[in-house]
Amino acid sequence: MEPIVRLQWDEGADRGLPLPAYQTAGAAGADICANFPPEARGGGVVIAPGARALIPTGLRMEIAPGYEVQIRPRSGLALKHGVMLPNAPGTIDADYRGPVGVIVMNGGDADFAVRHGDRIAQIVVAPVVQAVFEVVEALDETARGAGGFGSTGVAGGVAGGVAGAVAGGVAGGVAS
Repeated sequence: MEPIVRLQWDEGADRGLPLPAYQTAGAAGADICANFPPEARGGGVVIAPGARALIPTGLRMEIAPGYEVQIRPRSGLALKHGVMLPNAPGTIDADYRGPVGVIVMNGGDADFAVRHGDRIAQIVVAPVVQAVFEVVEALDETARGAGGFGSTGVAGGVAGGVAGAVAGGVAGGVAS
């Protein structure tokens, strides 16, 4: 069964804009639009290089229990303009009922204008698993150990993997 996400227009939202929508039959994410309050619809927002802005969507959500909505960047905006979502993926929890906004950052080298109605991000509905956290005296050993932050290298193939790391003198995350 498909999860249901119930939507409510925020006060002052432009109800003529499209709701989140999948642009193709195989799309994982549904595009979501900028929906500015009436006084900001004419000009939208201009984001300078390196700056960020909270862009309203005009929506509130009721997400089915056991799910979250992730807000993710649109690849075309990232490639063509350097536009990103600095907290990607952003999470909307099932128990949140406030206005949904998208934090947009301009990583490009020119001003980026977000206009009323622009498709600025995509949302993905995903299942959530809540874990039980338990403090222990020791953790199980693994071949990787504490190696992280590039400890497996960047080369492709076996040389960049666990076998290469062990053969290259990396044991327990400490280079020899």
